[in-house]
Amino acid sequence: MTTQRRTPSGQGPTRRPTSSVPRVRATGSVRHRNRAARPALNRRTVSANAGPAKRTVAPRPRALTGRATVLIVMFVALALAYTYPLRVYLAQESQIAQLQADQAAQRKLIQTKSEELAKWQDPEYIKARARAKYFYVEPGQTPLLVLNDPSVVAKSTAKDAPAAAPDSWYDTLWNSVRAADAEPTN
Repeated sequence: MTTQRRTPSGQGPTRRPTSSVPRVRATGSVRHRNRAARPALNRRTVSANAGPAKRTVAPRPRALTGRATVLIVMFVALALAYTYPLRVYLAQESQIAQLQADQAAQRKLIQTKSEELAKWQDPEYIKARARAKYFYVEPGQTPLLVLNDPSVVAKSTAKDAPAAAPDSWYDTLWNSVRAADAEPTN
């Protein structure tokens, strides 16, 4: 006969190793050979009128030991202690990156402005800009202005009288009120 018991680690039932010596129950005068070696306190006694013996359940080991709990608390404390410096570090890194980008943009602007300044140092560039913007000509040259749109030229050369400006909305409203007042009643 094999008996099942739970292991102390709570892994489930295991089989006891069977020995070649059969187990014999002690009934009265027959004694087991190891019974004398066992202490008297560990003997199980069953009273005849108490019924079947109660099964006791071995205490299960805790899921978290004290050491594991302390270790977890330490990891959480360290994580909380390092979050603020890490956040400050990351904020400073992003600020440095932003400042470097701003500095690169400023360098590019300085480069374009210095190139434009170098252009303005050239007298030929100044003359070309004055001719294009203000229609300046050298002494002895004849200016020629080309108009591409013939309708603009026709409008500017026509000596027609200007058209009457349309009435404003309040003039139109007042004139309609006068006209309604002037109608004869039947």
